[in-house]
Amino acid sequence: MPPDFIFMLTHADRTVVDAEARLDEVLAAGIRHIGFKDVGLPLPALRRLSAAIRAGGAKAYLEVVSLDAASEAASARAAVALEIDVLMGGARPGVVVPIIAGTRIRYYPFPGTVVGHPSILCGTIDSIAGSARSLVDQEGVDGLDLLAYRFDGDAPELIRRVCEAAGVKPVVVAGSLDCLERIDAVVAAGAAAFTVGTAIFEDAVPAPPGLPHQLAFVREALSRILGQSAPRVASSRP
Repeated sequence: MPPDFIFMLTHADRTVVDAEARLDEVLAAGIRHIGFKDVGLPLPALRRLSAAIRAGGAKAYLEVVSLDAASEAASARAAVALEIDVLMGGARPGVVVPIIAGTRIRYYPFPGTVVGHPSILCGTIDSIAGSARSLVDQEGVDGLDLLAYRFDGDAPELIRRVCEAAGVKPVVVAGSLDCLERIDAVVAAGAAAFTVGTAIFEDAVPAPPGLPHQLAFVREALSRILGQSAPRVASSRP
């Protein structure tokens, strides 16, 4: 199946302050997978944003920015309060899974070692793939959130190896997808989805400026790439 395009209402790893106001443009562009971070806006504003995303017929994704166990637990509790569809990020299933147990939330932690904000992925391809394999074997882990282009190395090979390690569980490639070559690598590796946020808000993709044009370009580019290459790896959906 083709990968899903998840549009993140984020800039520099923070939810944009006018996220709720921009949502109508995003929904009008046909985007049905929409995410945001747990930083940048207070919880009541995030609650309204999540409700509006779901009311618009889209799936709501929350990507956590947590550097310790306490903040990761707080993010998981926020995901429950916000009625998120998919919780992405973090690296502590032992903390998160008990909090979201009994909800419909799907959980996609980061493989590898993620540091800083904006986040950087550290390690080798072997160590990150090994982390991916370990994570997907844990109960309550439904997929992975891979910061492939925040990695100082061969990102396409990393995506391929992590998708292979994840087996039937989906891999979302997140962070710094700002050109067609990177989207093409996601398709070639068989990832289930990819996120774009900052690049669109900075008018960084090669399209006229403005949210509708930038979103349309990514969707059309994905369609062109898919038309030129058959999927290599089968993967389940987020």
